[in-house]
Amino acid sequence: MNANVAIQVLPAVQTDEEIVRVVDEVIDYIKSTGVNYYVGPCETAMEGDYEELMEIVKQCQYIAVKAGAPSVMSYVKITYKPDGEKLTIERKTAKHHINDIAKAMKSA
Repeated sequence: MNANVAIQVLPAVQTDEEIVRVVDEVIDYIKSTGVNYYVGPCETAMEGDYEELMEIVKQCQYIAVKAGAPSVMSYVKITYKPDGEKLTIERKTAKHHINDIAKAMKSA
């Protein structure tokens, strides 16, 4: 792994329900690639090989249009370190989600 990428896909559609539907299709595509990812409320983070992640970013645009968005705007953040390991999603976020499982169990 030599890269982390975060992508926020903003499809140009009319309703919130359509935004969610199109973005869900993009997220389903990201899931299908097999890369490690984390879905947040405003963006999805991925980690892996730089070239593979850039191809996924490219395909996200096509997936959104295929899902019905007449156009799409995406914001992409890239951390790339060709000669070494990047900080993992887990290392960056785990300490902030320690109580997530306990909260989920209480509400179940």
